[in-house]
Order: sequence, then structure tokens, then C-alpha cells
Amino acid sequence: MELRVFTEPQQGASYDDLLRVAQTAEELGFGAFFRSDHFLAMGTDGLPGPTDSWVTLGAIARETSRIRLGTLVTSVTFRSPGLLAIQVAQVDQMSGGRVELGIGAGWFGREHAAYGFDFPGPSERFDMLEDQLAIITGLWATDHVSGAGFTYEGKRHSVVDSPGLPKPHQAKPPVIMGGAGKKRSAALAARYADEYNVSFEAFEDGLPILARVLRACEEAGRDPATMTTSSALVLCVGADEAEFRRRAANIGHDPDTLRREQLGGTVSEVVDKVGRYVESGQTRLYLQTLDLQDLDHLRLVATEVMPHL
Repeated sequence: MELRVFTEPQQGASYDDLLRVAQTAEELGFGAFFRSDHFLAMGTDGLPGPTDSWVTLGAIARETSRIRLGTLVTSVTFRSPGLLAIQVAQVDQMSGGRVELGIGAGWFGREHAAYGFDFPGPSERFDMLEDQLAIITGLWATDHVSGAGFTYEGKRHSVVDSPGLPKPHQAKPPVIMGGAGKKRSAALAARYADEYNVSFEAFEDGLPILARVLRACEEAGRDPATMTTSSALVLCVGADEAEFRRRAANIGHDPDTLRREQLGGTVSEVVDKVGRYVESGQTRLYLQTLDLQDLDHLRLVATEVMPHL
């Protein structure tokens, strides 16, 4: 089981905060540093204000050397597919091939209104998602040396005779999708995704979602074993009960809910919880780290949880 640090900087974080967490996560041996791609805080004042995910990751790429970097998730409503393909490829080059693209249809209407992004209905956003997946992966795969440009005509996005430059350092940065695993999402994941992520669901509720995605792989003629499965969970662990409850209070979460539905509890409890995900066949957990000043939280996980995995 690989543990990845996942941050929500729209809730209130500067670039310096994120860099400090990313460098600490790398030093402690976490597998990746991920961040959300949002522009409006939810339930906080969000000060000092939002930071752009791909600008942030490009900068962190030059200040780290081993840890993988990515988004959970970039909304297709924020950037055109050509621009996003260029941004991800460039950051992948800057990192020496450590980037992963989490991508989704978007959901938070208020941030679109606040910053002037179009926010069509769910069906239209899924059309955008399908087009973006086809275009981004198509641009990366295009053989520009042969002179054959990439052309794609979609419902919401199209490109004509593109050279598909720049190329990422990796042959194809891994693509991560997530959600409820319903018919269209599962089918798109089976076609384009390297990983499917279930976010903030209780353990038992997440299993049917992943089962639907793996079944969609089979229906598409793809070996389900080629799909990495993972979960994102709120992290709140303490060396003892008092420390667990103090951390829960600091992030404004109910400790009983954290213990029941997320990765909450004392060290021994969290080790047992992680074990259930291992037994289910999942190979990654994204630890939503909400208090970015509490680096001892990450140190506790690295020293007391990781050795048991």
C-alpha cells in the first residue's frame, strides 16, 4: 500500500505552505504529493486566496526530486484541453517524469460564478470530459516527427492538425479518474484511466463503486488488473486518544465520524483500517491533510503507520 499526501489549498494555504508539506512528504517517504484544483474556499475564509494547481506543481517540481505530483482533480471547466495537455506535459518535463493527471467533470458551481468559468449542466460537462480525455491523450501520443498532426472533432472540444507538442517526459502521464462509478464514468475510465479513485466514502460504500469500474473494464475488453484502484480519506491520527481528538477539533471534524468513515483514530486503529483497503485490492490511499501547519501529523504516520504496510 502506497500512502500519498493530498492537500486542499483553497481552504487556506500559500505556495510556501504547500512547498513545505511537499518537501516534508518527500523526506518522510510518502509516495506522492497531490493537491485539489479549486479556486474558492468551502467553509473557511480561504486566506490568503487560491493558488493555481499547475503553476504550483511546476514550481514544486523544481524543488523536489523523487516524490510524484498530481491533482485530485483538475476540472475540465477550468482549462481547454490543448492548454491542459501543454501544462501537464511541461510540468512532467520539469519534474523528470513524476506527474499524474487527475481529471473530472467539476461540481462546485459557486467557484465558477466567482471567477467567471462557464458551468454547463452535468451532461454537457461529461461531454467535455470525454472530449478532453480523447484530446489530451491523443496529443501526447501524436508522432509529430512523421508530420501527421492530430485531429479530433468532439461535442464540446475539437482540435485540427495539432503537432501535439510539447511531449511529456513520460510516454503518457498516468490519468486518474474518480466519482461514483456510474455507467458513463466507468466506461470512460475503462477507456482512458490508469487509476480510479473513490473519495471520502466509508470503506463498505466504496467497494461497489470500484466493482462497477472493474466490470466496465471487462466489458470493454480490458484486463481489470491494469486498473489501479485507490481511495481518498480524511487523515486524522493520534498517538493516543487525546491527540486524535485534538487534531479532529483543529480541522473541524467530528471524531466519531472520522473514526467510523475516514482514516481516523489512534495509530493502531489506523493501521487496522489501512489493512482493510489492502485486503480489498486497493494499492493507494490519498491522505487528505487539512492542517498544513501540523507536520508532526505526517511524521507520526511515517514513523508509526508506514512500517506496518
